[in-house]
Amino acid sequence: MKINRRTFIGTAAAASATLSAPAVLGAAHGRPKVVVVGGGAGGATVAHYLGKDSGGAIDVTLIEPTRRYYTCFFSNLYLGGFREFESLGHSYGTLASDFGVNVVHDWVTGVDREARTVSLASGGSMAYDKLVLSPGIDFIEGAVEGWSTASQNKMPHAYKAGSQSQLLKAQIEAMPEGGTYAMVAPPNPFRCPPGPYERISMVAHRLKQINPTAKILILDPKEKFSKMALFQEAWGDHYDGMIEWVGPDFGGGNVSVNPDTMEVSVDGEIEKVDVCNVIPAMKAGHICEQAGLTEGNWAPVEPTAMTSRLDPNVHVLGDSSQQGDMPKSGFSANSQAKVVANNIRGQLTGSQIFPARYSNTCWSLVGTNDGIKVGASYEAGEDKITKIDGFISQTGESDEVRKQTYEESEGWYDGISADMFG
Repeated sequence: MKINRRTFIGTAAAASATLSAPAVLGAAHGRPKVVVVGGGAGGATVAHYLGKDSGGAIDVTLIEPTRRYYTCFFSNLYLGGFREFESLGHSYGTLASDFGVNVVHDWVTGVDREARTVSLASGGSMAYDKLVLSPGIDFIEGAVEGWSTASQNKMPHAYKAGSQSQLLKAQIEAMPEGGTYAMVAPPNPFRCPPGPYERISMVAHRLKQINPTAKILILDPKEKFSKMALFQEAWGDHYDGMIEWVGPDFGGGNVSVNPDTMEVSVDGEIEKVDVCNVIPAMKAGHICEQAGLTEGNWAPVEPTAMTSRLDPNVHVLGDSSQQGDMPKSGFSANSQAKVVANNIRGQLTGSQIFPARYSNTCWSLVGTNDGIKVGASYEAGEDKITKIDGFISQTGESDEVRKQTYEESEGWYDGISADMFG
């Protein structure tokens, strides 16, 4: 099925049977309150569906510091010259005007789970009956020796879209003729498993246009990566001789950087580079840790409704969650958000709760009209979200198939944007 805006929005969590109707938790004290922290693919979708489907029965507040949200997914296409920056930006106005969502542009600085309140940077607090945390990722300081978030203006990560994406593109386009772009790739698990390698493809595409003798160096602590054979085929076809991948056997796991001198050390050998894109190891967004909902780097959840294993009144979804087999992606977060919204609405209003069904597809553009994809369907298993089937593009596909895959991804972007922001 070709995905477009209409068909994507129609693919909310399917169900063949309903669960017994729950008690109405908010009935004793007026309209129940849901606070959603984080306005990305997970949080914005939850707020949208709760506002749309509850008919005003639930007081929904979305807290997000940015007034205009720039999607991390498709930001690589901006680097490659296939999209304009503003095409990645979205506002929250429709959620407020058409779906009754109270949108608050602020930082959440604390969660009092006993009192069921969240504290805001501007002062004051907000009460909740149910809390949804979808803050995305944060970085593990010290994961790459010599790099910290204080270095991100010299060696950008661009793994939180917006100004970092603009900075990285400007650095790429200012490279000297024949210069070197280096990427320090992250260890598993991390946001968008194919993302770094789509980025390499898009950087190579842009450099082939403006700086064809430039070199790209990938320093990777992993022995393999998502869609590896497909990416390597594309690199050979489109950018032969430009890209060098260095895995752990040759020092990719023993890397340090010096942002002041723009040097990278690989197994003790110093390499001078012109641009260094450091994507460090990741963890759950800081508010999850502050709220006491993490074990290790991630927030564990049960599989039927992404409910925190440490607090039944909190749902954690998207990149921050430790849920099982689903990758950390925008599609995954959006899929999880529909399940969470349905569950919360049922808990608070007595409406039907459908069995959880999850899905994901990750598209990657590797060249002009050359798209590849990987995806799967999932269900709530006994202890985790479990993969039940999957698909992936094949090497050697025709130009027509690859073009259709790219066009499908564009339709998906339009669809998920509407699903998130209304």
